[in-house]
Amino acid sequence: MSDAAQPGAAEVRAAAEALKNALDRHLEAVERRSAEGDDAAGAARAEAAVHAAFDELAAAGEAYDELLYEVYDEVTPFEIPGGEGMPPYAGPEEPGSLSVLIRRDYAVVEPQRLMAQAQRVTALDPDSADADEAALEGPFAGSGVHAALSVLFGEYEPDEIATRHEEFGLEEGDSTLWVMAGEEPAEPGEWLASPFEAADPERVVCRFDVSTVFDDEEDGFYGEGD
Repeated sequence: MSDAAQPGAAEVRAAAEALKNALDRHLEAVERRSAEGDDAAGAARAEAAVHAAFDELAAAGEAYDELLYEVYDEVTPFEIPGGEGMPPYAGPEEPGSLSVLIRRDYAVVEPQRLMAQAQRVTALDPDSADADEAALEGPFAGSGVHAALSVLFGEYEPDEIATRHEEFGLEEGDSTLWVMAGEEPAEPGEWLASPFEAADPERVVCRFDVSTVFDDEEDGFYGEGD
């Protein structure tokens, strides 16, 4: 590439101005959404405008960051997550239903503690154990850990296990929550045989990710389609 085609200070300045304008538009969209009140149709339009402004802001931020680095060998101190891997939103403008998909990964780091917790549950409530209850009698006998997990997840809500995972001998890994838009609710039992087969990134309204790749931040927020 010739020197004439190389970006320079003017291009960086233009990208900075575009980023400022995108920030203003995003804030305006957020403020309009807050002022919509209880009008469902207006709220849906305002939400779509916020998502579009988010996409524009993410693109402007990425363009400025790239030019700043290329011209000045400098980077910005912020990052809008989700610039990669998620396609643009292509779901309904006014969703008639929502699907919430959650994945939380754990490592079983203390099997003995896991077994002990399950044994306490079954001692207090024998009905909580299933056909594998006998496997809980020995510390690691047979499918003991498998049975212990079945007992604990049958007794406690997933959110409670997430907050008390250390008590159960578990260590948190990555987690993600997707809110996915649909036209209308599914029929009872329609998707139970394959609950995650319909996970469509193009219908994701928003998502929340937790991972050590975010430098121990509490969560990463991904706007619609990002």
